[in-house]
Amino acid sequence: MEEAGGIETVPPLVKFRADFSRIFQHYLDRSAPLPLQRWLGTLVVALIYVWRIYSVQGFYVVSYGLGIYVLNLLIGFLSPKVDPEVEALESLDGALPTKTSDEFRPFVRRLPEFKFWYAITKAFIIAFIMTLFSVLDVPVFWPILLIYWVVLFVLTMKRQILHMIKYKYVPFDLGKKKYKGSKRSEGSSSSKSRD
Repeated sequence: MEEAGGIETVPPLVKFRADFSRIFQHYLDRSAPLPLQRWLGTLVVALIYVWRIYSVQGFYVVSYGLGIYVLNLLIGFLSPKVDPEVEALESLDGALPTKTSDEFRPFVRRLPEFKFWYAITKAFIIAFIMTLFSVLDVPVFWPILLIYWVVLFVLTMKRQILHMIKYKYVPFDLGKKKYKGSKRSEGSSSSKSRD
């Protein structure tokens, strides 16, 4: 792809793809510190998808596949990066601290929140696009799929909750203590600056 002057030309499709990728990554990076806005956007996308399914009264197999995928993402989001069962088998003394003198190890997710959000949003968009193709509207008795998904969800979450109880970890930081610097040290530094 060289011209006579030795200057390399880039095909327009490759240039468009690179520009689009760069712009998309820019906006994705800007959305990272805004979790509430990101999740509200995903909620809007999910509601549009639900409205589409309700209005066409079909694509239940696509919705079932989407539900299984979202369940898999949820399990990854709730699971620790290093599984205590596997780590306990590899080490002799166990992985999690059992005494107060043991080292504190914070909960690190297998699937971080941002990647969880991105994967769910992308899944809803892809599922919506799939509803535009009538060949994917397989006739099926949807209550059976719904019952099967609910049973799968309950059994999977039961197993996950028992795992959380057994290894004593909580994947959320709601209600956990947050330590801040003492006010006494801040007050003493401000009184020193007045002297």
